[in-house]
Amino acid sequence: MAASTSRLLPFLSPSKPPVAPFLLRTGGPTSRVSCAATGQTGFFTRLGRLIKEKAKSDVEKIFSGFSKTRENLAVVDELLLYWNLAETDRVLDELEEALLVSDFGPKISFKIVDILRDDIKAGKLKSGPEIKEALKRSVLQLLTSKGGITELQLGSRKPAVIMVVGVNGGGKTTSLGKLAHRLKNEGVKVLMAAGDTFRAAASDQLEVWAERTGSEIVMAEGENAKAPSVLSQAVKRGKEEGYDVILCDTSGRLHTNYKLMEELIACKKAVSRVVPGAPNEILLVLDGTTGLNMLQQAREFNEVVGVTGFILTKLDGSARGGCVVSVVDELGIPVKFVGVGEGLDDLQPFDAEAFVDAILS
Repeated sequence: MAASTSRLLPFLSPSKPPVAPFLLRTGGPTSRVSCAATGQTGFFTRLGRLIKEKAKSDVEKIFSGFSKTRENLAVVDELLLYWNLAETDRVLDELEEALLVSDFGPKISFKIVDILRDDIKAGKLKSGPEIKEALKRSVLQLLTSKGGITELQLGSRKPAVIMVVGVNGGGKTTSLGKLAHRLKNEGVKVLMAAGDTFRAAASDQLEVWAERTGSEIVMAEGENAKAPSVLSQAVKRGKEEGYDVILCDTSGRLHTNYKLMEELIACKKAVSRVVPGAPNEILLVLDGTTGLNMLQQAREFNEVVGVTGFILTKLDGSARGGCVVSVVDELGIPVKFVGVGEGLDDLQPFDAEAFVDAILS
């Protein structure tokens, strides 16, 4: 890929004190997707549907990504193979243990097993395969009844703004880069905003992703740049120059660091002053290897900024796939994407049916 070019954007006005200058860097040529007469609402509706449809055609990535969780739950087939009514309690106790080990959590594990027990006693389930299908239906019901809409909700006008938040080390910037790649593949004109002004290497990391994906990026120059200013100027630029989607990186922070959590509120307000109603999505990146420990993080971030969806990362290296169900059931917030590998295409739109089939094949 050719080296990126840069030009200084002054972003100064006589009525305001000077601020740190910003750079707009281009990662390569971009292509615009044509928008039919239905307007911008139709553009984003079709975009969400197209991403979802492509995910359904790539279910093997989900299947392979949850292999460790599937291995944990392989005991389910063993338990049900020679199931008989007299051994119901023993089998269900071991099934419950398998769910707990896979981080479904006590609340969900007990709930699922109680439903199965009641259905067995009522004569509704009479064989191992029937119990297996009932188990899958129960998990799917939990995901779909509380998970809401898993497609990106990008509003009715351009630019759509997506803020990506999370703790250090969870895969936040990498997830943003992979999301840019997926959007660019659909012909979307993407602008990145390097709002992680707390970590020295963060802007450089995001710049690499901009080059890899052929996106453009707004970066702050100088050590004293503030994240809300960076995001505000990026959204202004995106609005002026006709970008479709603006992806806003933010500083990674522990949910217990209240000063940095307050900065997120300022970032959200700064963006909404430029585009009323923005950000359209606030995606919280959660490290799947932490299992149920992610729940407290999710609660705190949601309380502060109002999370609209989750990106669960590193699930390919974890046997804790049940945490997907736990976080949806606990907070009623949908999982939008799951990270199931290191490749550019391994950030997959979440599909509840594909997920259930992958862990309980």
